[in-house]
Amino acid sequence: MSNFEKWDKEFRAQNLFAFNNDANALLWLKVRAVCRGKQIEQFLSDNGLTLTSTKISEQNVELFELLERRDDAKSMLDRYLQGKNHEWYTSMGVDEEKLKADLYKVQYYAWGGDQNNSLDKHLVSRYVKVISEYDELVSKQGEIANNAWNYVQNSWYNNWTSYLIESLFKRHPRVISAVGEIKSVDFFIDDFPVDLKVTFFPNQYMDEKIKLKLGKSVLAWLKAKGKELGITMSADDSEAQQIYTLTEKLSEQGHDDIIKMLNDAKRSVIKESQNNPVELMTWLYAHQGEMRFGAENRLFVILADSTDMSQSWKMKRAFSLIEPKVQSYLDIFTNQSLKKIDFAFKKQNYSSLADVIFVVK
Repeated sequence: MSNFEKWDKEFRAQNLFAFNNDANALLWLKVRAVCRGKQIEQFLSDNGLTLTSTKISEQNVELFELLERRDDAKSMLDRYLQGKNHEWYTSMGVDEEKLKADLYKVQYYAWGGDQNNSLDKHLVSRYVKVISEYDELVSKQGEIANNAWNYVQNSWYNNWTSYLIESLFKRHPRVISAVGEIKSVDFFIDDFPVDLKVTFFPNQYMDEKIKLKLGKSVLAWLKAKGKELGITMSADDSEAQQIYTLTEKLSEQGHDDIIKMLNDAKRSVIKESQNNPVELMTWLYAHQGEMRFGAENRLFVILADSTDMSQSWKMKRAFSLIEPKVQSYLDIFTNQSLKKIDFAFKKQNYSSLADVIFVVK
């Protein structure tokens, strides 16, 4: 088995841990980062190299095997990728300052679609297959339009905030972009391949920790407090709506001490996670969705508004808070920054390297 076949097999088997601290494996990944036709053509031209293969798949193999024999292979790839780094955020001609200002025009964060953010499935299940009378369907036009708009607006917000946050990393001199869009690698930090995950503090993890602190889930605890005070709400509402209703009614009736107790518990969970990030990162790996499963190295940027967790979505545009955190992290990054994470998924054991940047208001 050739080295190309060896690393290709490891990559497809999700054994990304094998790619850490191995120069040949890193070479394979960086060759994959120039795997597209125009990229290969330019890389060859820039470095005075030629290939005999004409098919892209065969050129990838030939280029890897050619560079395996070159002492200057790493410097050639790094130089090319570093140059492409800057093209990533200039090629689209985005006015970033205007974009940052426009993000503040989004005043609410409500998904159209179902819990999996699938708009088409939501529309089919809620309208197409349920409503048999056309006039009734027509009467739902406004509701359907609102669902579609919410989906588009939130998708737009998430896309461009992610673009801007990723740009903060790719502008740093210690970061090299995987411009060929390798699955599972967004960029390299000091030769460590990393997949960037920008996310909010996970609600399920928070609820599990709150349950340990308060003896009940957030909703059950609020319901119990509400019952003691004669406060009720519809059990037909979603869990999120019930929590919102209970907290609003408690606040209206002057029971801010109860809300404070819950918020203090949430803040303590966040603080404990900052002090022990490995537990949270292990949980995030183990609880990822099956369709998007990956065991690659990950750098989590976790956003949280500890004063009101429901408003954490606004943190994705809080660049005055995010940028210094990213800059500081990259400035002091060492080969010990990424921690080994061992986790199980679908009864299969995996190992990865990961770290987390907390941005907490």
